[in-house]
Amino acid sequence: MPFENRKDAGRRLAHQLSHLRAANPVVLGLPRGGVPVAFEIAQALHAPLDVIVVRKLGVPFHPELGMGAIGEGDVRIINDEVLWKTGVSPKELAEVEKRERIELDRRARLFRVDRPRLDVAGRTAIVVDDGIATGSTFHVACRVAREQGAAHVVLAVPVAPPQALERLEEVTDEQVCLETPGWFMAIGQWYRDFTQTSDAEVVELLRHADQTQPTPDSAHPSGDPPLPPTNQPQHNDRIQHHHPTNT
Repeated sequence: MPFENRKDAGRRLAHQLSHLRAANPVVLGLPRGGVPVAFEIAQALHAPLDVIVVRKLGVPFHPELGMGAIGEGDVRIINDEVLWKTGVSPKELAEVEKRERIELDRRARLFRVDRPRLDVAGRTAIVVDDGIATGSTFHVACRVAREQGAAHVVLAVPVAPPQALERLEEVTDEQVCLETPGWFMAIGQWYRDFTQTSDAEVVELLRHADQTQPTPDSAHPSGDPPLPPTNQPQHNDRIQHHHPTNT
C-alpha cells in the first residue's frame, strides 16, 4: 500500500505540484476526504485552502443519474440530453434544484463557519480529492471551478484508474496523479489508514489553514516548504501533466 494516510498522500502530491507555487494557486478540497490531502498541498505551496462544495441534480425517479449539478456562486450546469431522454419537466428540475441548493448552502456554512468562499476568478485552481473511482463528482467540481472563473484547473489526486483520468481531460488543464493502477477496486485499498474524515476535522483544517498559512519569507527563509522525504520512486507514468484542453 503506497499511502500511510491522507496526510502522507497530500505531502507526496505536494512534491509533484511544487512547480505551481509561483502561480499563486488556490487549493480546493472536496469534502470530506479530500480536505486533509488538500491541506498538506496548501501548506506546502503557501496557498489558500478552501472547500469546493457541489451537489449533483439527480433525476427524480433515478437519483443516481445526474441531469446536472450546482455549485456555490449560483453556478448551474444542466445536461439537456439527459433531460430530454428522461422527460424531466422544468417543474421537476426546479424542485430538485431547490432541494439540493438548500443542502449545498447548509454544507458550505457548516464547513466554512463564517468565512466567505475564496474567489478563484483568474486563478489557478488545484482541485483535490483523496482518490478517484468513477470521477463523476470530480468532473462536476472541475466544471464548477471553471464556471466560477478559474483560469487554469489542475486535478491533483493520489490515486485514480487511467480511464477515469481520461474522462476528466475535457474539464482539466493539467493532471497530477501518483498512482494509476490498471486494476482498481476502491480508493481505500491504497491507504493503510482510510478512516472517515469528519465534518469537525474539515472545519478545523480550514480554520488552521486560515490562521497558519505560511509565507516564504517569514516561515521558510529558503522559500521552500518543509516537505518530508518520500520513499516513493518518481515514475513518469505515475505523474500526468496535460496541456490545456478546449473546454
